[in-house]
Amino acid sequence: MEAKATLRYIRISPRKVGIVCDQIRGKSVKDAEAILNLIPKAASDPLSKLVHSAAANAENNHGMDPEKLFVAETYATPGPIIKRYMPRAKGRAYGIKKRTSHVTVVVKER
Repeated sequence: MEAKATLRYIRISPRKVGIVCDQIRGKSVKDAEAILNLIPKAASDPLSKLVHSAAANAENNHGMDPEKLFVAETYATPGPIIKRYMPRAKGRAYGIKKRTSHVTVVVKER
């Protein structure tokens, strides 16, 4: 039995979110929330809310014990890229890619 929570279109690069995902994968939900509160990364706050949501889904929708939950899977996949332009010298324009992510957290019972 597993419970899942997803966060879509977050305005952080999937590579940067993946660094934080690697820190909490395999940890208990309580440990993961404690780690996310201490990591000084932009992705740690949305991921903390996502882990909390997945744990709440497990407890309310599937009747799992919240004390036995652990983060079984967590991954970030690329979302749509927002394209912008930056003016440069001599009338040129350089493209800027603002990347987005879709993040998924799966919790299971130990």
